[in-house]
Amino acid sequence: MKTFRGLGRWLVTFALALSACQKQDPVAQLEKTADLIATPAVPEKGAEAAPVTASPSAQVKSAIADYKAGNMEDAVTRLQLLRSTATLSPQQRMAMQDSIAAIMAEIYALAAKGDQRAIAAVAQYERMQTRR
Repeated sequence: MKTFRGLGRWLVTFALALSACQKQDPVAQLEKTADLIATPAVPEKGAEAAPVTASPSAQVKSAIADYKAGNMEDAVTRLQLLRSTATLSPQQRMAMQDSIAAIMAEIYALAAKGDQRAIAAVAQYERMQTRR
C-alpha cells in the first residue's frame, strides 16, 4: 500500500514538473493569436455583423506594441475589449483567451515584484472584469 502512495506522489510531482516547463513568452502567444485572428471568422447564420472600427488582427498587433512599449494598461484594455467582440470564431476566441492568460500571468508576476505599471494594469483588468 505504501508503494502505491509513493508511486502516486511521484506521478503527481512528475506531472507538475512537466506542466511547469511549458511556460511560453506572452508576446509570442499574442503574435500567434494575431496570425489566427487575421483570417476572417465565418459569421453564424442569423448573426448580425457588428461594426468594428479596426480589424481584430490590427487590435491584437496594437496590444502587442503597447505591451512591448510598457503600456500594460492600454494592452490589457485593448485585449479585454477585443475579447468581448462578437466577430471572433470559437477557435479565435480560445486563442484570445490563451493569450490574455499568458499576458496576465506575466503582468501579475511583475506586479508581485512591485512594478507600478503592472500594478496599474492589474487594477484596470480587475475593474473591467467586475463591470461585465
